[in-house]
Amino acid sequence: MKKLVYLSIAIFWMSNVIGQDLKPEYQKFIKSFIADVKKGDKEAVAGFISFPLSREYPIPSITNKADFIKKYDQIFDAKLTSEIIKSNLAKDWSEMGWRGIMLNSGTLWMDTDGKIIGINYQSQFEKDLKAKLIASEKTKLHPSIANFKAPEYILETSKFRIRIDDLGNENYRYASWSIKQKMSEKPDLIITNGKWVQQGSGGNHYIEFKKGNYIYTCDIIVLGTSESPPARLVITQNGKEILNQNATIVPR
Repeated sequence: MKKLVYLSIAIFWMSNVIGQDLKPEYQKFIKSFIADVKKGDKEAVAGFISFPLSREYPIPSITNKADFIKKYDQIFDAKLTSEIIKSNLAKDWSEMGWRGIMLNSGTLWMDTDGKIIGINYQSQFEKDLKAKLIASEKTKLHPSIANFKAPEYILETSKFRIRIDDLGNENYRYASWSIKQKMSEKPDLIITNGKWVQQGSGGNHYIEFKKGNYIYTCDIIVLGTSESPPARLVITQNGKEILNQNATIVPR
């Protein structure tokens, strides 16, 4: 699941990184979180969440406390609740440096202030909801791009709207329009056989598409400076850069 920010980090380096022992102050708020989950205290658990809480696209992010409480059971089903309640502080929770504190292999992430910044578990309800939303989304797209395995990103620059979809078998598709056009209109450009390239362990990555002597690169910047954009479109021709535009990632 590439879409949730901390899952992309965890999967990449998990087998090579050993977590540090938890500090007493971290153990304190984790114990409190576990106790609140065990009691089923939705309001108390909501107090641990850093909003917005991302869900896998195209499921909308959870924006605030009231929204979280309403959708609590959609996320914290019996399986996730059991994993949290039965977790052992010494064995199952690990401090991963600046990345935060991780439950097991990245099921859940907390920052060092005790706020949950990522829940990478997906309940059956969310799996079914995701499938329904994708099916609905496909009906709103131009027929030429209505078939795909999973949506990845919608990027917007000052001039272009770009849609990236996973076609399966590590094959990604690039479709672009003028920023004033809708995705129900025929794309100005469609490129398939794109490749996903991970950059280090911080989550940064790019998807590269080739068409003749042109290369279209969509950079996704998870970790950058305060001045870094969320994404960037770079186009080269015969190795020479002909376009470089910052991009926003359309909220999910």
